[in-house]
Amino acid sequence: MSERVRGSVINVHNLGALVRLEDGRLVAAPIGDVNKNRAAYTRALGNKETTLPFDLVGKMVVIAQTRIDEVAPTTDVPALTDPSFEAQIAAYLKSTEEWAPPDRPQPFERHLVRKRQRAKHFRTENPPPA
Repeated sequence: MSERVRGSVINVHNLGALVRLEDGRLVAAPIGDVNKNRAAYTRALGNKETTLPFDLVGKMVVIAQTRIDEVAPTTDVPALTDPSFEAQIAAYLKSTEEWAPPDRPQPFERHLVRKRQRAKHFRTENPPPA
């Protein structure tokens, strides 16, 4: 299990970082977490008054993915459907049905046929070297 704590970065080195927790303990942050959150560690090292939220696991800390001081959103989630927009899309798609003549292949099928014909043309002119 992990414990949520706050601490100040006091040193960043080749093997990770050294963090002083608010209760005075010194703990290490692994290099993987330091590399992943390099900007936060550097900013905290430059300003000694800055404390970061960490998850303490044994004698090691990693920056908390969810912050202690975050406020839960209180606004409702916006609706993702708009009937008038859906009607506009449906009308546009209906108008494009007449673009492809019913007695001929669809445009994407014609494209594939032309592509295959060109490929045959290049294969017969330039046989692969043996």
